[in-house]
Amino acid sequence: MVDEIALHRAPTTIADAAEIADWLKPRVDATVSVRDRFLEVHRSDELPERFAEARVVSPYDRDTGNTMLGTIRYEERALENPDREGGVLYDGQRVQRALNSALPPEERGLETLHAAILDRAIGTWGAHDGRWHKRVNVLGQPALVSVPGLYEAPAKPEAYYREKQRHSLLSGDAPPREVLENRVEGEFLVENDPRTTDALKGYVLQAYDFLETGNAFCDREVCRLFNAHHHEDLIAAQLREPEFCAEHARRYDPS
Repeated sequence: MVDEIALHRAPTTIADAAEIADWLKPRVDATVSVRDRFLEVHRSDELPERFAEARVVSPYDRDTGNTMLGTIRYEERALENPDREGGVLYDGQRVQRALNSALPPEERGLETLHAAILDRAIGTWGAHDGRWHKRVNVLGQPALVSVPGLYEAPAKPEAYYREKQRHSLLSGDAPPREVLENRVEGEFLVENDPRTTDALKGYVLQAYDFLETGNAFCDREVCRLFNAHHHEDLIAAQLREPEFCAEHARRYDPS
């Protein structure tokens, strides 16, 4: 039984942890607290090397890790100055184990769920197709919620990738959000999207539900607990009414 959800900020992102906490409070049978950045509060001397070990080196290589001195130094700098981190995909389960070991022993149990909002991209290995897949969250203790994953993990409409490639060939950089939104049919979230906080609420609740029930996700697309693989499904699940399917409404609908 989860008694407390400790929600850790990611101050380098647009995600508003306090707003997520306020949304959770009437929906869960636990106290909800907002804490500072996990990688600041629970930093240990081993974390730079653990992050280096968790680096995905190739989309199709199950083995991870680059522990050369320069890489470890990069991870040290990224912990000190998170604004400088980016463009790296990490094995989410390795990162989860590293962060669990960084918790105080008395907070590693399941009574206090640590939900760490991260400014890093995380993934899991797909044994079914032999490649890494970016994820929005990794459930467990602590639960990882990746803000870059919200934008990058679910598939966007095919026209999005064509327009992005076309713009890059012509200008050499990524197109602004407004260009993509005006030229591509379909709905999707992009970096610093103003809907980020709203969309993340359900992903944090998924972490709580997993520890409470043992169930990983809901299979109904009209539910905040649905694990969307496409942006249009993500928007339908997280940003449209109803918030929950009938089963999960009985558990989480505060009305």
